Amino acid sequence: MPLLERLQASNHVDQIFISNGSTLFLEKKIEGLVESSPIEFLKDHWNNNNKLIFLGSIGAVVRLISPFVRSKHNDPAILVMDSKAKNVITLLGGHKQGGDAFANELAAALEAEVICTSDSFTERRIPLDCFGEGWGWERGGSDVDWRKLMIRQSKEQKNIVFQSQGSKLWQKLKGCANCSFLAKNDPISFENINIYIGQENSNICSWHPPTIIIGIGCERNTDEMVIQRAIDKSLNQNGLSLLSISCLATIDKKNDEIGLLNLSKKNEWPIYFFSAPELSQVNVPTPSNVVLKEMGTASVAEAAAILLGGQSGRLIQEKKIYYSNEDECGAVTIALVELSIPFAPHKGELHLIGSGPGDLEMLTSDSRRALNRCSAWIGYTPYLNYLDSIRRPEQVRIDSELTFEKDRCQYALDLAKEGVKVALISSGDSGIYGMAGLALELWLHEKIDSRPLFQVHPGISSFQMAAAKLGAPFMHDFCSISLSDLLTPWDQIERRIKSAAIGDFVIAIFNPKSKKRNWQLKKTVDLLIEFRKPCTPVAIARELGRPDESIEIHTLATLPFDQVDMLTILVIGNSQSVIKNNRFLTPRGYFSN
Repeated sequence: MPLLERLQASNHVDQIFISNGSTLFLEKKIEGLVESSPIEFLKDHWNNNNKLIFLGSIGAVVRLISPFVRSKHNDPAILVMDSKAKNVITLLGGHKQGGDAFANELAAALEAEVICTSDSFTERRIPLDCFGEGWGWERGGSDVDWRKLMIRQSKEQKNIVFQSQGSKLWQKLKGCANCSFLAKNDPISFENINIYIGQENSNICSWHPPTIIIGIGCERNTDEMVIQRAIDKSLNQNGLSLLSISCLATIDKKNDEIGLLNLSKKNEWPIYFFSAPELSQVNVPTPSNVVLKEMGTASVAEAAAILLGGQSGRLIQEKKIYYSNEDECGAVTIALVELSIPFAPHKGELHLIGSGPGDLEMLTSDSRRALNRCSAWIGYTPYLNYLDSIRRPEQVRIDSELTFEKDRCQYALDLAKEGVKVALISSGDSGIYGMAGLALELWLHEKIDSRPLFQVHPGISSFQMAAAKLGAPFMHDFCSISLSDLLTPWDQIERRIKSAAIGDFVIAIFNPKSKKRNWQLKKTVDLLIEFRKPCTPVAIARELGRPDESIEIHTLATLPFDQVDMLTILVIGNSQSVIKNNRFLTPRGYFSN
């Protein structure tokens, strides 16, 4: 039961069920626990697109669910775990229902072993029938065709792919080596295509990136059915798929239009509202004096769609009016804008991940779970190399150079706004001299309704690992100071060093010395010696958690500057710090009384 409570606390499960009578064996009462017979539980939750986790033996679960199993396309994802959480097994719904991905996420959180038996998992291929979800795309095509396609993949036959929109980063993965990608001018007939990725209607297996903005205006109290039919007709007339809809755009006076709000919620289409002054600034092909008089702007549908689309948008349908039937109420105006770059921030996620000092054992379970969730990993090449052994075949790595932090963060944010689940990776802890601050600044510059989910995941910083290796240097008040003056003026850094010295703080020094910046460390030591004894202990910790790790203990007076570089962190003791038996200790004061 503690395992189930842990899963509920981490939001992996919404509800815990237990079989009748089993509560008698519980040591304590669990809030929210539902007692039910297994059969009644399955009757209530089998057809609700749930992911169901069972604790126990596979045999017992198979016998229990067998009367309910109907179709791989409709059955829920079924996962089985042993009571010690050593193994997570996907029993049903590995692909379409997201069972394999969820099993990987659970295993990462619980440090368990994943057991999946699908062909794509065992052969390290991209699961073509579900990978697009991580990129913010919607799946189209019949279940029969998708089954045939996955059989082709398992037989290592070529699947021909044509992609007109959405990120193509995935095409470079080794896991899709059996895919053949067509260019627009490829002479091969499109009749031979096995997978289509774009915004148009297709009668084959397809993924649809969110690239269509629906500009909409309507009479007051227009029926939901009328709005839906107008959207359906507009897209059908243009050969576009409903699955490619990014969002709706309209005037803020419609923010209480019941039919429109219900349609948005039902289809999970976000609505973006604009004021009349904002819309009136947009040049449109068909302005209306009637609309101007009524709404305070000469255009609603066209102006809203164009405004939201920005530089990435192109008007592909001028406004059209659709009227209600005799037994309905209202009328609807629809305009369509096509985006060159997908837009679905409500689906996107930006995870700031601290990978730790380098050893995978130092990667926190929270960071590992977030990495498992993301389709794209972005980071400095050495940091990605440390993590590459746990990257799945369908996860893209995007390497970046060390000095391009702003470009890296902006790229990650832009991908997340497309609907992609993105991991932006730093070493150590992302919130300590990492990418979290810059990424958050950029995220905050976005309009509130254009922000993807943003989450920072704690990592183990190098100063924490240095402390663990040294003994207990940070047992009293301490601070960290970076000597890099690329973004912080040196006079400000110097004031902080003096303040830390006067305050008798233990100090962790980051970025102590580089080839171009080689005088700041000597200046720092000179400043500290004004306030501390030359015999104050100083530890040089280099390449922590990596094969060439080295740790040496010196003093302020004997510090060998030539052994320090950007892969080094220094720990400088305070007036109470001592070295005993080669251990670095800053006493807390327990024995002072």
